Amino acid sequence: MTPLHRRLLAEAVGTLLLLATVVGSGIMGVALSNGNDGIALLANAGATAGMLYVLIVVLGPISGAHFNPAVTLVMRLRGEMASGDALAYIAVQVVAAVAGVVLAHAMFDQALLQPGTHARSGGAQWVSEGVATCGLLLTILLGARYRPKAIPVLVASYIFAAYWFTASTSFANPAVTLARSLTQSFAGIRPQDVGGFVLAQLAGALIAIGIARLLLARGETTSARG
Repeated sequence: MTPLHRRLLAEAVGTLLLLATVVGSGIMGVALSNGNDGIALLANAGATAGMLYVLIVVLGPISGAHFNPAVTLVMRLRGEMASGDALAYIAVQVVAAVAGVVLAHAMFDQALLQPGTHARSGGAQWVSEGVATCGLLLTILLGARYRPKAIPVLVASYIFAAYWFTASTSFANPAVTLARSLTQSFAGIRPQDVGGFVLAQLAGALIAIGIARLLLARGETTSARG
């Protein structure tokens, strides 16, 4: 197994670049879209999906390319990580996510930390985050069983789609949610809305574990392997 310090470095680099992409592409998308939210969202979704594909391909062999406390939590609950390693992963992901937002602001010559002002609250938003996170985890868990080599494109494709079919634009990541409360860009969220999002994301992750256990029951095979 890769030493922990190298895995943590990979998680830090990946999470930082992911948040720099989410926030930076949001800023650029708005600047170039002339007020067209659809174009801004397309730019944001496309850039995020593209970066996810690259990061999973190049960093996955080192750390597993979690970049997401919900993913790390699920791996711990499934017995695939030690508790100490999981806590270290989550701490690094949160710090690196904040650093990624700061980096994006620096690249666009903006205030480095900006308390979010974009309201994202209410039942529809919370259900969206539960669905987005559950779907992401199922994509990872089922992909790992049946199409492990395709996980980069599966995850990237799912996130691109989830930007469009969820009312919340699919944060699906507690570290991302917390970090995005520090930007007033298109990608931001108000600090007071973070708690609801994170709870919904954790609920979605736990539901994904249950569904995966049913779908991946031991001793059963599938004929749909293409």
